[in-house]
Amino acid sequence: MGKIIFVSGIDTDIGKTVATGFYAQRLMAQGYSVITQKMIQTGCRGVSSDILQHRQMQNMALTEEDKASITCPYLFEYPCSPHLAAERENRVIEPAKISRASQLLAEKYDYVLLEGAGGLAVPYDAHQTTLDYIIAQKLPLILVTSGRLGSINHTLLSLMVCQQKQIPLVSLIYNSYPPTDEVIHQSTLNYFKNYMERYFPQAELLVMGKQELC
Repeated sequence: MGKIIFVSGIDTDIGKTVATGFYAQRLMAQGYSVITQKMIQTGCRGVSSDILQHRQMQNMALTEEDKASITCPYLFEYPCSPHLAAERENRVIEPAKISRASQLLAEKYDYVLLEGAGGLAVPYDAHQTTLDYIIAQKLPLILVTSGRLGSINHTLLSLMVCQQKQIPLVSLIYNSYPPTDEVIHQSTLNYFKNYMERYFPQAELLVMGKQELC
């Protein structure tokens, strides 16, 4: 069985999709077979736009699993939080369906990178959040952050939750695009380096730049 790793971020539009493709590229360069998955996609129809971007970055055509919706079990048209998107379409998001899809992929690939929607506390129904899913499935985590103003607070809160809930952190990916104030950028990156060395010495700190968007 392959390893399933969850990819989340400190906020929406932080670069999770690019980071997922970026990390898939790294693993593939090491000789592993890698498939990406989207837990829930809102704001599109047909095939998940995030899956399309992953495949482009992986230099892969859509797979049979993509066409069968295994890599994106839930797709909603309205661009909003998953719980509201499901409510608007009178549908229920069942975590067991997502888990089964991940397991099917893990039977075929060395790694499954499961990208979430928004941050860790995003709800997918009236009672459960992405964090609940990660804990229930006992998944290790890749967390995506950036150097934009406010990111230190959001990042530390997310990392503190990982400590409290004993979620293994694989990597903190620092998205340096688009460029921000250089002083803030470098200071924030140095802060994260020191914090990771102190509290998460087993995890990688990776910097992702503009070239990963191409």
